[in-house]
Amino acid sequence: MNQPYIIFSDASADVSPDIAAENDIRFIPMSYTLGGEERICSGAEDVAVLKKFYEGQRNGDMTRTSQISPQVYIEIFSPFLKEGKSVLYLSLSSGLSGTYNSSCIAARELNEQYNGAEVVCVDTLSATCGMGLLLEKAVQNRRDGMTIHENSVWLDANKLRLCHWFMVDDLMYLKRGGRVSAATAVVGTALNIKPILKIDDDGTLSNFAKARGTAAALKSLVDYYASSYDGGTDNRAYIIHADNEKAADYLAKEIKRINPACNITTIMLGPIIGAHTGPGMCAVAHFGNRNK
Repeated sequence: MNQPYIIFSDASADVSPDIAAENDIRFIPMSYTLGGEERICSGAEDVAVLKKFYEGQRNGDMTRTSQISPQVYIEIFSPFLKEGKSVLYLSLSSGLSGTYNSSCIAARELNEQYNGAEVVCVDTLSATCGMGLLLEKAVQNRRDGMTIHENSVWLDANKLRLCHWFMVDDLMYLKRGGRVSAATAVVGTALNIKPILKIDDDGTLSNFAKARGTAAALKSLVDYYASSYDGGTDNRAYIIHADNEKAADYLAKEIKRINPACNITTIMLGPIIGAHTGPGMCAVAHFGNRNK
């Protein structure tokens, strides 16, 4: 009989709230600030909260996030281990944050302390709705009878099949995060340049293309989906947006045109990643070949 285990992620993951609730997916809270006010995100936020967050960004409120400390993991995971339940934790990419390293430090300490239950950490090399897709797979794998270690091996073997295509509306957020230079941000803003980003195999974010204007940028996301999705063997996609419903609706319509069988979930981007991308961002995540 397989030992029971709980599936965790952190609050940078974006997944359907219904799927999270139905499958008891847990989240490590993460803190962020909006205009000097510190807040805690513990999972899927209410749409009204997210609209207020992006409205604040548009009005000039500065946003930033904080890394999770090992002690937070220890405090949250310990009660489950005491009950004899192991924890499978899917972390934000180590190429974007130090949270995975923090979780590994906590796991080593907890696994030495408890017998019969353990913490297994997976570096998703992913973010936001890409993590959501991996969480869905982790839940399905557990339902299919995979042990915690079999599940983690499957996730590690398949995580590089995830494709993330991002369009960022405001270059100044990339400038603050060091993704583009100040000169590039200023000139790009003046010329209405929209960067196209992806997550590379090392889990870092790369600015690999650009488009002139929002319409062209959204078309690029559709084109990248068309060239990289796996032909129907995994008809699942997430569309995520930072208070940009019109763009998200366009992406959903075009993806359905290309792949009518695709099962699409559209949600708003949470504040943890949204703090670094700004309002208006849109992204598509799906399984396929990201290096086509």
